[in-house]
Amino acid sequence: MLTITRKLEFDAGHRIPDHHSQCRNLHGHRYVLHITLEGDPHKKDGDSSNGMILDFSEVKRLAETHLVSHWDHAFLVYENDMPVRQFLDSLPNHKTVVLDRVPTAENLAQIAFETLKDVYEGFYGNTLVLKSIRIYETPNCWAEVTADSVDVR
Repeated sequence: MLTITRKLEFDAGHRIPDHHSQCRNLHGHRYVLHITLEGDPHKKDGDSSNGMILDFSEVKRLAETHLVSHWDHAFLVYENDMPVRQFLDSLPNHKTVVLDRVPTAENLAQIAFETLKDVYEGFYGNTLVLKSIRIYETPNCWAEVTADSVDVR
């Protein structure tokens, strides 16, 4: 088995409502998402994916369609953060994503893994596995979920 990784970037705002420091304030990040897939390269002469686990453009297209386009330039808010939800609801046509968890890097990595797992693994049947999701909140701070450590809800 081999692995491939595709990097995507998006911008989003959030806050950690119970945090005792700066992160309790509304702020944003340039998130970097690494998607690592495991599989065997396709072996079919004449096929455009010959020698590939999955074309990198397909990795990007699927992630954009099912996750990144929803989160990019949105405010990611915890469903129980009512003061911020009420404020965001008062803004006409605001792009808000309500999450069932506090939008920490750890939780965002978990949500991304849960969202994309079946998307990738269903793409080529059983030959492709979502191995890991890593999300950078800053260049020096990230969270990672791996297939062998995840408890998909």
